[in-house]
Amino acid sequence: MFESIDMSLVDWSRGQFALTAMFHWVFVPLTLGLSFIVAFMHTIYFRTGQEEWKKMTKFWMKLFGINFAIGVATGIILEFEFGTNWSNYSWFVGDIFGTPLAVEGIFAFFLESTFIAIMFFGWNKVSKRFHLAASWLTAFGANLSAVWILVANSWMQNPVGTVFNPLTARNEMTSFWDVALSETAVIKFLHTITSSFLLASIFVIGVSAWFLLKNREVLFARRSTIIAGVFGVLAALVTILTGDSSARDIARTQPMKLAAIEGLFDGQTRAPLLAIGALRRDATKMPDGNEKFIFKIGFPGVLSYMVHLDTDGFVPGISDLVYGNEEQGILSYEERIERGSVAIQTLKEMKRAKDRGDEVTYAAMAEKFSDPKWVEDYFQHFGFGYFKKADLDDLIPNVKLNFYSFHIMVILGVHFLILSAIALWLAMRNRWGNHKWLLWIALLSIPLPWIASQAGWVVAELGRQPWVVYELMPTIAAVTRLDAGAVQLTFWIFTLTFSALFIAEIKIMLSQIKKGPGGH
Repeated sequence: MFESIDMSLVDWSRGQFALTAMFHWVFVPLTLGLSFIVAFMHTIYFRTGQEEWKKMTKFWMKLFGINFAIGVATGIILEFEFGTNWSNYSWFVGDIFGTPLAVEGIFAFFLESTFIAIMFFGWNKVSKRFHLAASWLTAFGANLSAVWILVANSWMQNPVGTVFNPLTARNEMTSFWDVALSETAVIKFLHTITSSFLLASIFVIGVSAWFLLKNREVLFARRSTIIAGVFGVLAALVTILTGDSSARDIARTQPMKLAAIEGLFDGQTRAPLLAIGALRRDATKMPDGNEKFIFKIGFPGVLSYMVHLDTDGFVPGISDLVYGNEEQGILSYEERIERGSVAIQTLKEMKRAKDRGDEVTYAAMAEKFSDPKWVEDYFQHFGFGYFKKADLDDLIPNVKLNFYSFHIMVILGVHFLILSAIALWLAMRNRWGNHKWLLWIALLSIPLPWIASQAGWVVAELGRQPWVVYELMPTIAAVTRLDAGAVQLTFWIFTLTFSALFIAEIKIMLSQIKKGPGGH
């Protein structure tokens, strides 16, 4: 890597952003999922007029409001960090990345902030129909906010709909709709939103189980479980389907990430999908010919089928991507580093020519960036030019962390589907409260969706490393040139602040749950 880059600055900047993002995501998925559960309960109350449904709506609405308020605070800090800690990134891709964030702020945030007050304080103050509309618009507004954030993140995973302008050394958007409706963006949105619905469903089922264990609010708990069970089963099924689509998209756009999450060091046909496995303690990221697993259990050919819809399809492993595979048309990372270096050197020569007034050289260099063949052969590998041939290990994400995070997420997802289905079945037969051991499983499962959700983001973000924009801009080039000590100080300040907010949320939520829907 470039020796002038302070790696401690990069590490602390990454750590601070990860801290903020992970704390923020503690609150967001519950907000997204609970908003629609509340709106659905409100609709049943509107249609039936039964006070029990009103009581249910107001109880879950209160928990939604507590979570929403604290989530907003962490989200604001997260967006500011793009300017304070990642200014080079903001300059390089601001024309693309800023647009979805602006749309999110203008439309989605104002939509939900306008109607959330009516949703909470509109009881007996506005018409029932308008009050119900406010609940649904709040739910749509909250989820619409997520759309644009996920569009921006998806572009970082798969930069499409843009062109590099060598005159400004910035990326410019060529098609808003190519960015907003890319396959990566659509799949990521559906997978993230439905997994958030699933998280909220498990939360409602778990809290309802607590009431049944205490033999309190039995009708409330049973009805809440039925609503959450329906949401949970549907959300789990869609989450699994979108996860399957995501695997194919990752195989096409980020093959190194797929190889890392599956622990696939050497590419193969009839590649197995690992159900479970344990990597050796001394296993390195680089392929070295040694067995990396203590044990592994997989299904032969399934990964090949998921990627190619053909069990005989070839899935590249880490070694194929690092060292190249001529038979499969895969360039080695060394070759890509050389080509990327040519692209960066061309951009530097162009700037020098402009500075000294050499119009002929300047025009010749600029013309290359408009030549599709040159762009494909050289600029496509631009990000690799920031690395040296000795840095091959840095171009591989953390295999162990990605492998375990991915498989924890998948295993827990199956657990949530089974739990939601059982809870729904028993609650509809009015037998959910008869099985205390199942109630305890539901109660103890409350934190598990957050673990699965965070694991999913670990895969999404760390699986992309060392890139902040995949294969276009490495993390080392995106960071603001600050004093590492200043970033370290704010890291610990944020840690204390977010921890206090998290503890406050837990205490307030537990207090409201103990009071129950009756408020006693």
